[in-house]
Amino acid sequence: MRKDGRKFNELRAVTITPDFTKFAEGSVLIRCGDTVVLCNASVEDRVPPHVRPGCGWVTAEYSMLPRANRERSRRDIDKLKLSSRSAEIQRLIGRSLRAAVDLKALGERTITIDCDVLQGDGGTRTASVTGGFIALALACKKLVEDGDLGSSPIRHFVAGVSAGIVDDEPRLDLPYEEDSRAQVDLNCVMNELGEIIEIQGTGEGRAFTVREQQELLELCAKGNRELIAKQREIIGRL
Repeated sequence: MRKDGRKFNELRAVTITPDFTKFAEGSVLIRCGDTVVLCNASVEDRVPPHVRPGCGWVTAEYSMLPRANRERSRRDIDKLKLSSRSAEIQRLIGRSLRAAVDLKALGERTITIDCDVLQGDGGTRTASVTGGFIALALACKKLVEDGDLGSSPIRHFVAGVSAGIVDDEPRLDLPYEEDSRAQVDLNCVMNELGEIIEIQGTGEGRAFTVREQQELLELCAKGNRELIAKQREIIGRL
């Protein structure tokens, strides 16, 4: 048993509140243990110049609020540039969510997912992917309901979760207390078919073997299946 009472292969408690804000086309507040992220999806009838004619675009922005952590951090705007960590995470979220969408079926419009971390306790990027997908799907559902699309462009459900090796034991869904001393840290984004969209794995305290990587991926696959089941409860079958 871990300090929070979970078994090594158990997720933290997950609570998802849809339609959390009034104006966004899709909105979700997701809680994974003590990590809390607000995800808002906004639809615009234009696309960036690099997008092919007739296709849409999905992108993301990520920010951690100043008191999301144990000590206050400076806002990116105070530094006049996006932090390298925020830039790397929002690219991950954008790639993950684009993998869920048929961009041609979306049409020439952009959906931006804003992921704002209200409280961080490990796994903020994967919580942003999981919650961001729900916000994205709700925005697409609204486009269908409003008659702007004939059917949802969502191709696959997508979720993300972390796993790691702590005290030489593989564990699923690390809180900060475990993440801060993990020997190996791995983030994995998958779709409902069990296919991998992205893996980020690092030997923080030591190198790890292919077999250990496989054990971590199996933990992530279990966690992502459970998260996608929770997504379906909110969204229904698209």
